[in-house]
Amino acid sequence: MSKPATDQDDSTRKHDITRAGAQATAKKPAFFKLRAQMLEKGRSNTALARTENMWATLKVYASGGENGLHTHPNEDHTFIVLQGSARYYDADSGHTYFGKHEGIMLPAGAYYWFEATSKEPLVLVRIGCRVGREDASGRLNIRGETMPGDSKENKRVPVVVRDGEFFE
Repeated sequence: MSKPATDQDDSTRKHDITRAGAQATAKKPAFFKLRAQMLEKGRSNTALARTENMWATLKVYASGGENGLHTHPNEDHTFIVLQGSARYYDADSGHTYFGKHEGIMLPAGAYYWFEATSKEPLVLVRIGCRVGREDASGRLNIRGETMPGDSKENKRVPVVVRDGEFFE
């Protein structure tokens, strides 16, 4: 009498568990806390965790802070608002307001920019994921040219911190 295809004998099951255990110990989880300095002016990025294909960053923008119109051609990413509010714009100047506990999912190649609209600093979680085999760190302006994150074109300004104020 044969066994149904879904059953495994004890030796097969033990082998699968052992193999899965070896794979599980090869990779370790990363734990992190959401804590960042509040800003009076400028913006900051706090790396939270990273794998080969995905990364999480805590971002803080001072009230009125913004970035320039750009795209990430090899990265899907999302922003989730934890504090404050923002207005996101697309390449055609269409815009949408986002507040606390709201977010946006941006596929690779989508052009956007945003500005912090609240009086309090804007705090966002940004999670990115590589699309394809290309370097996902690239940022392009509307002309298809490289646009560094810390450039004047990306509206980078000097950072001024709020002493003793943290998002936690």
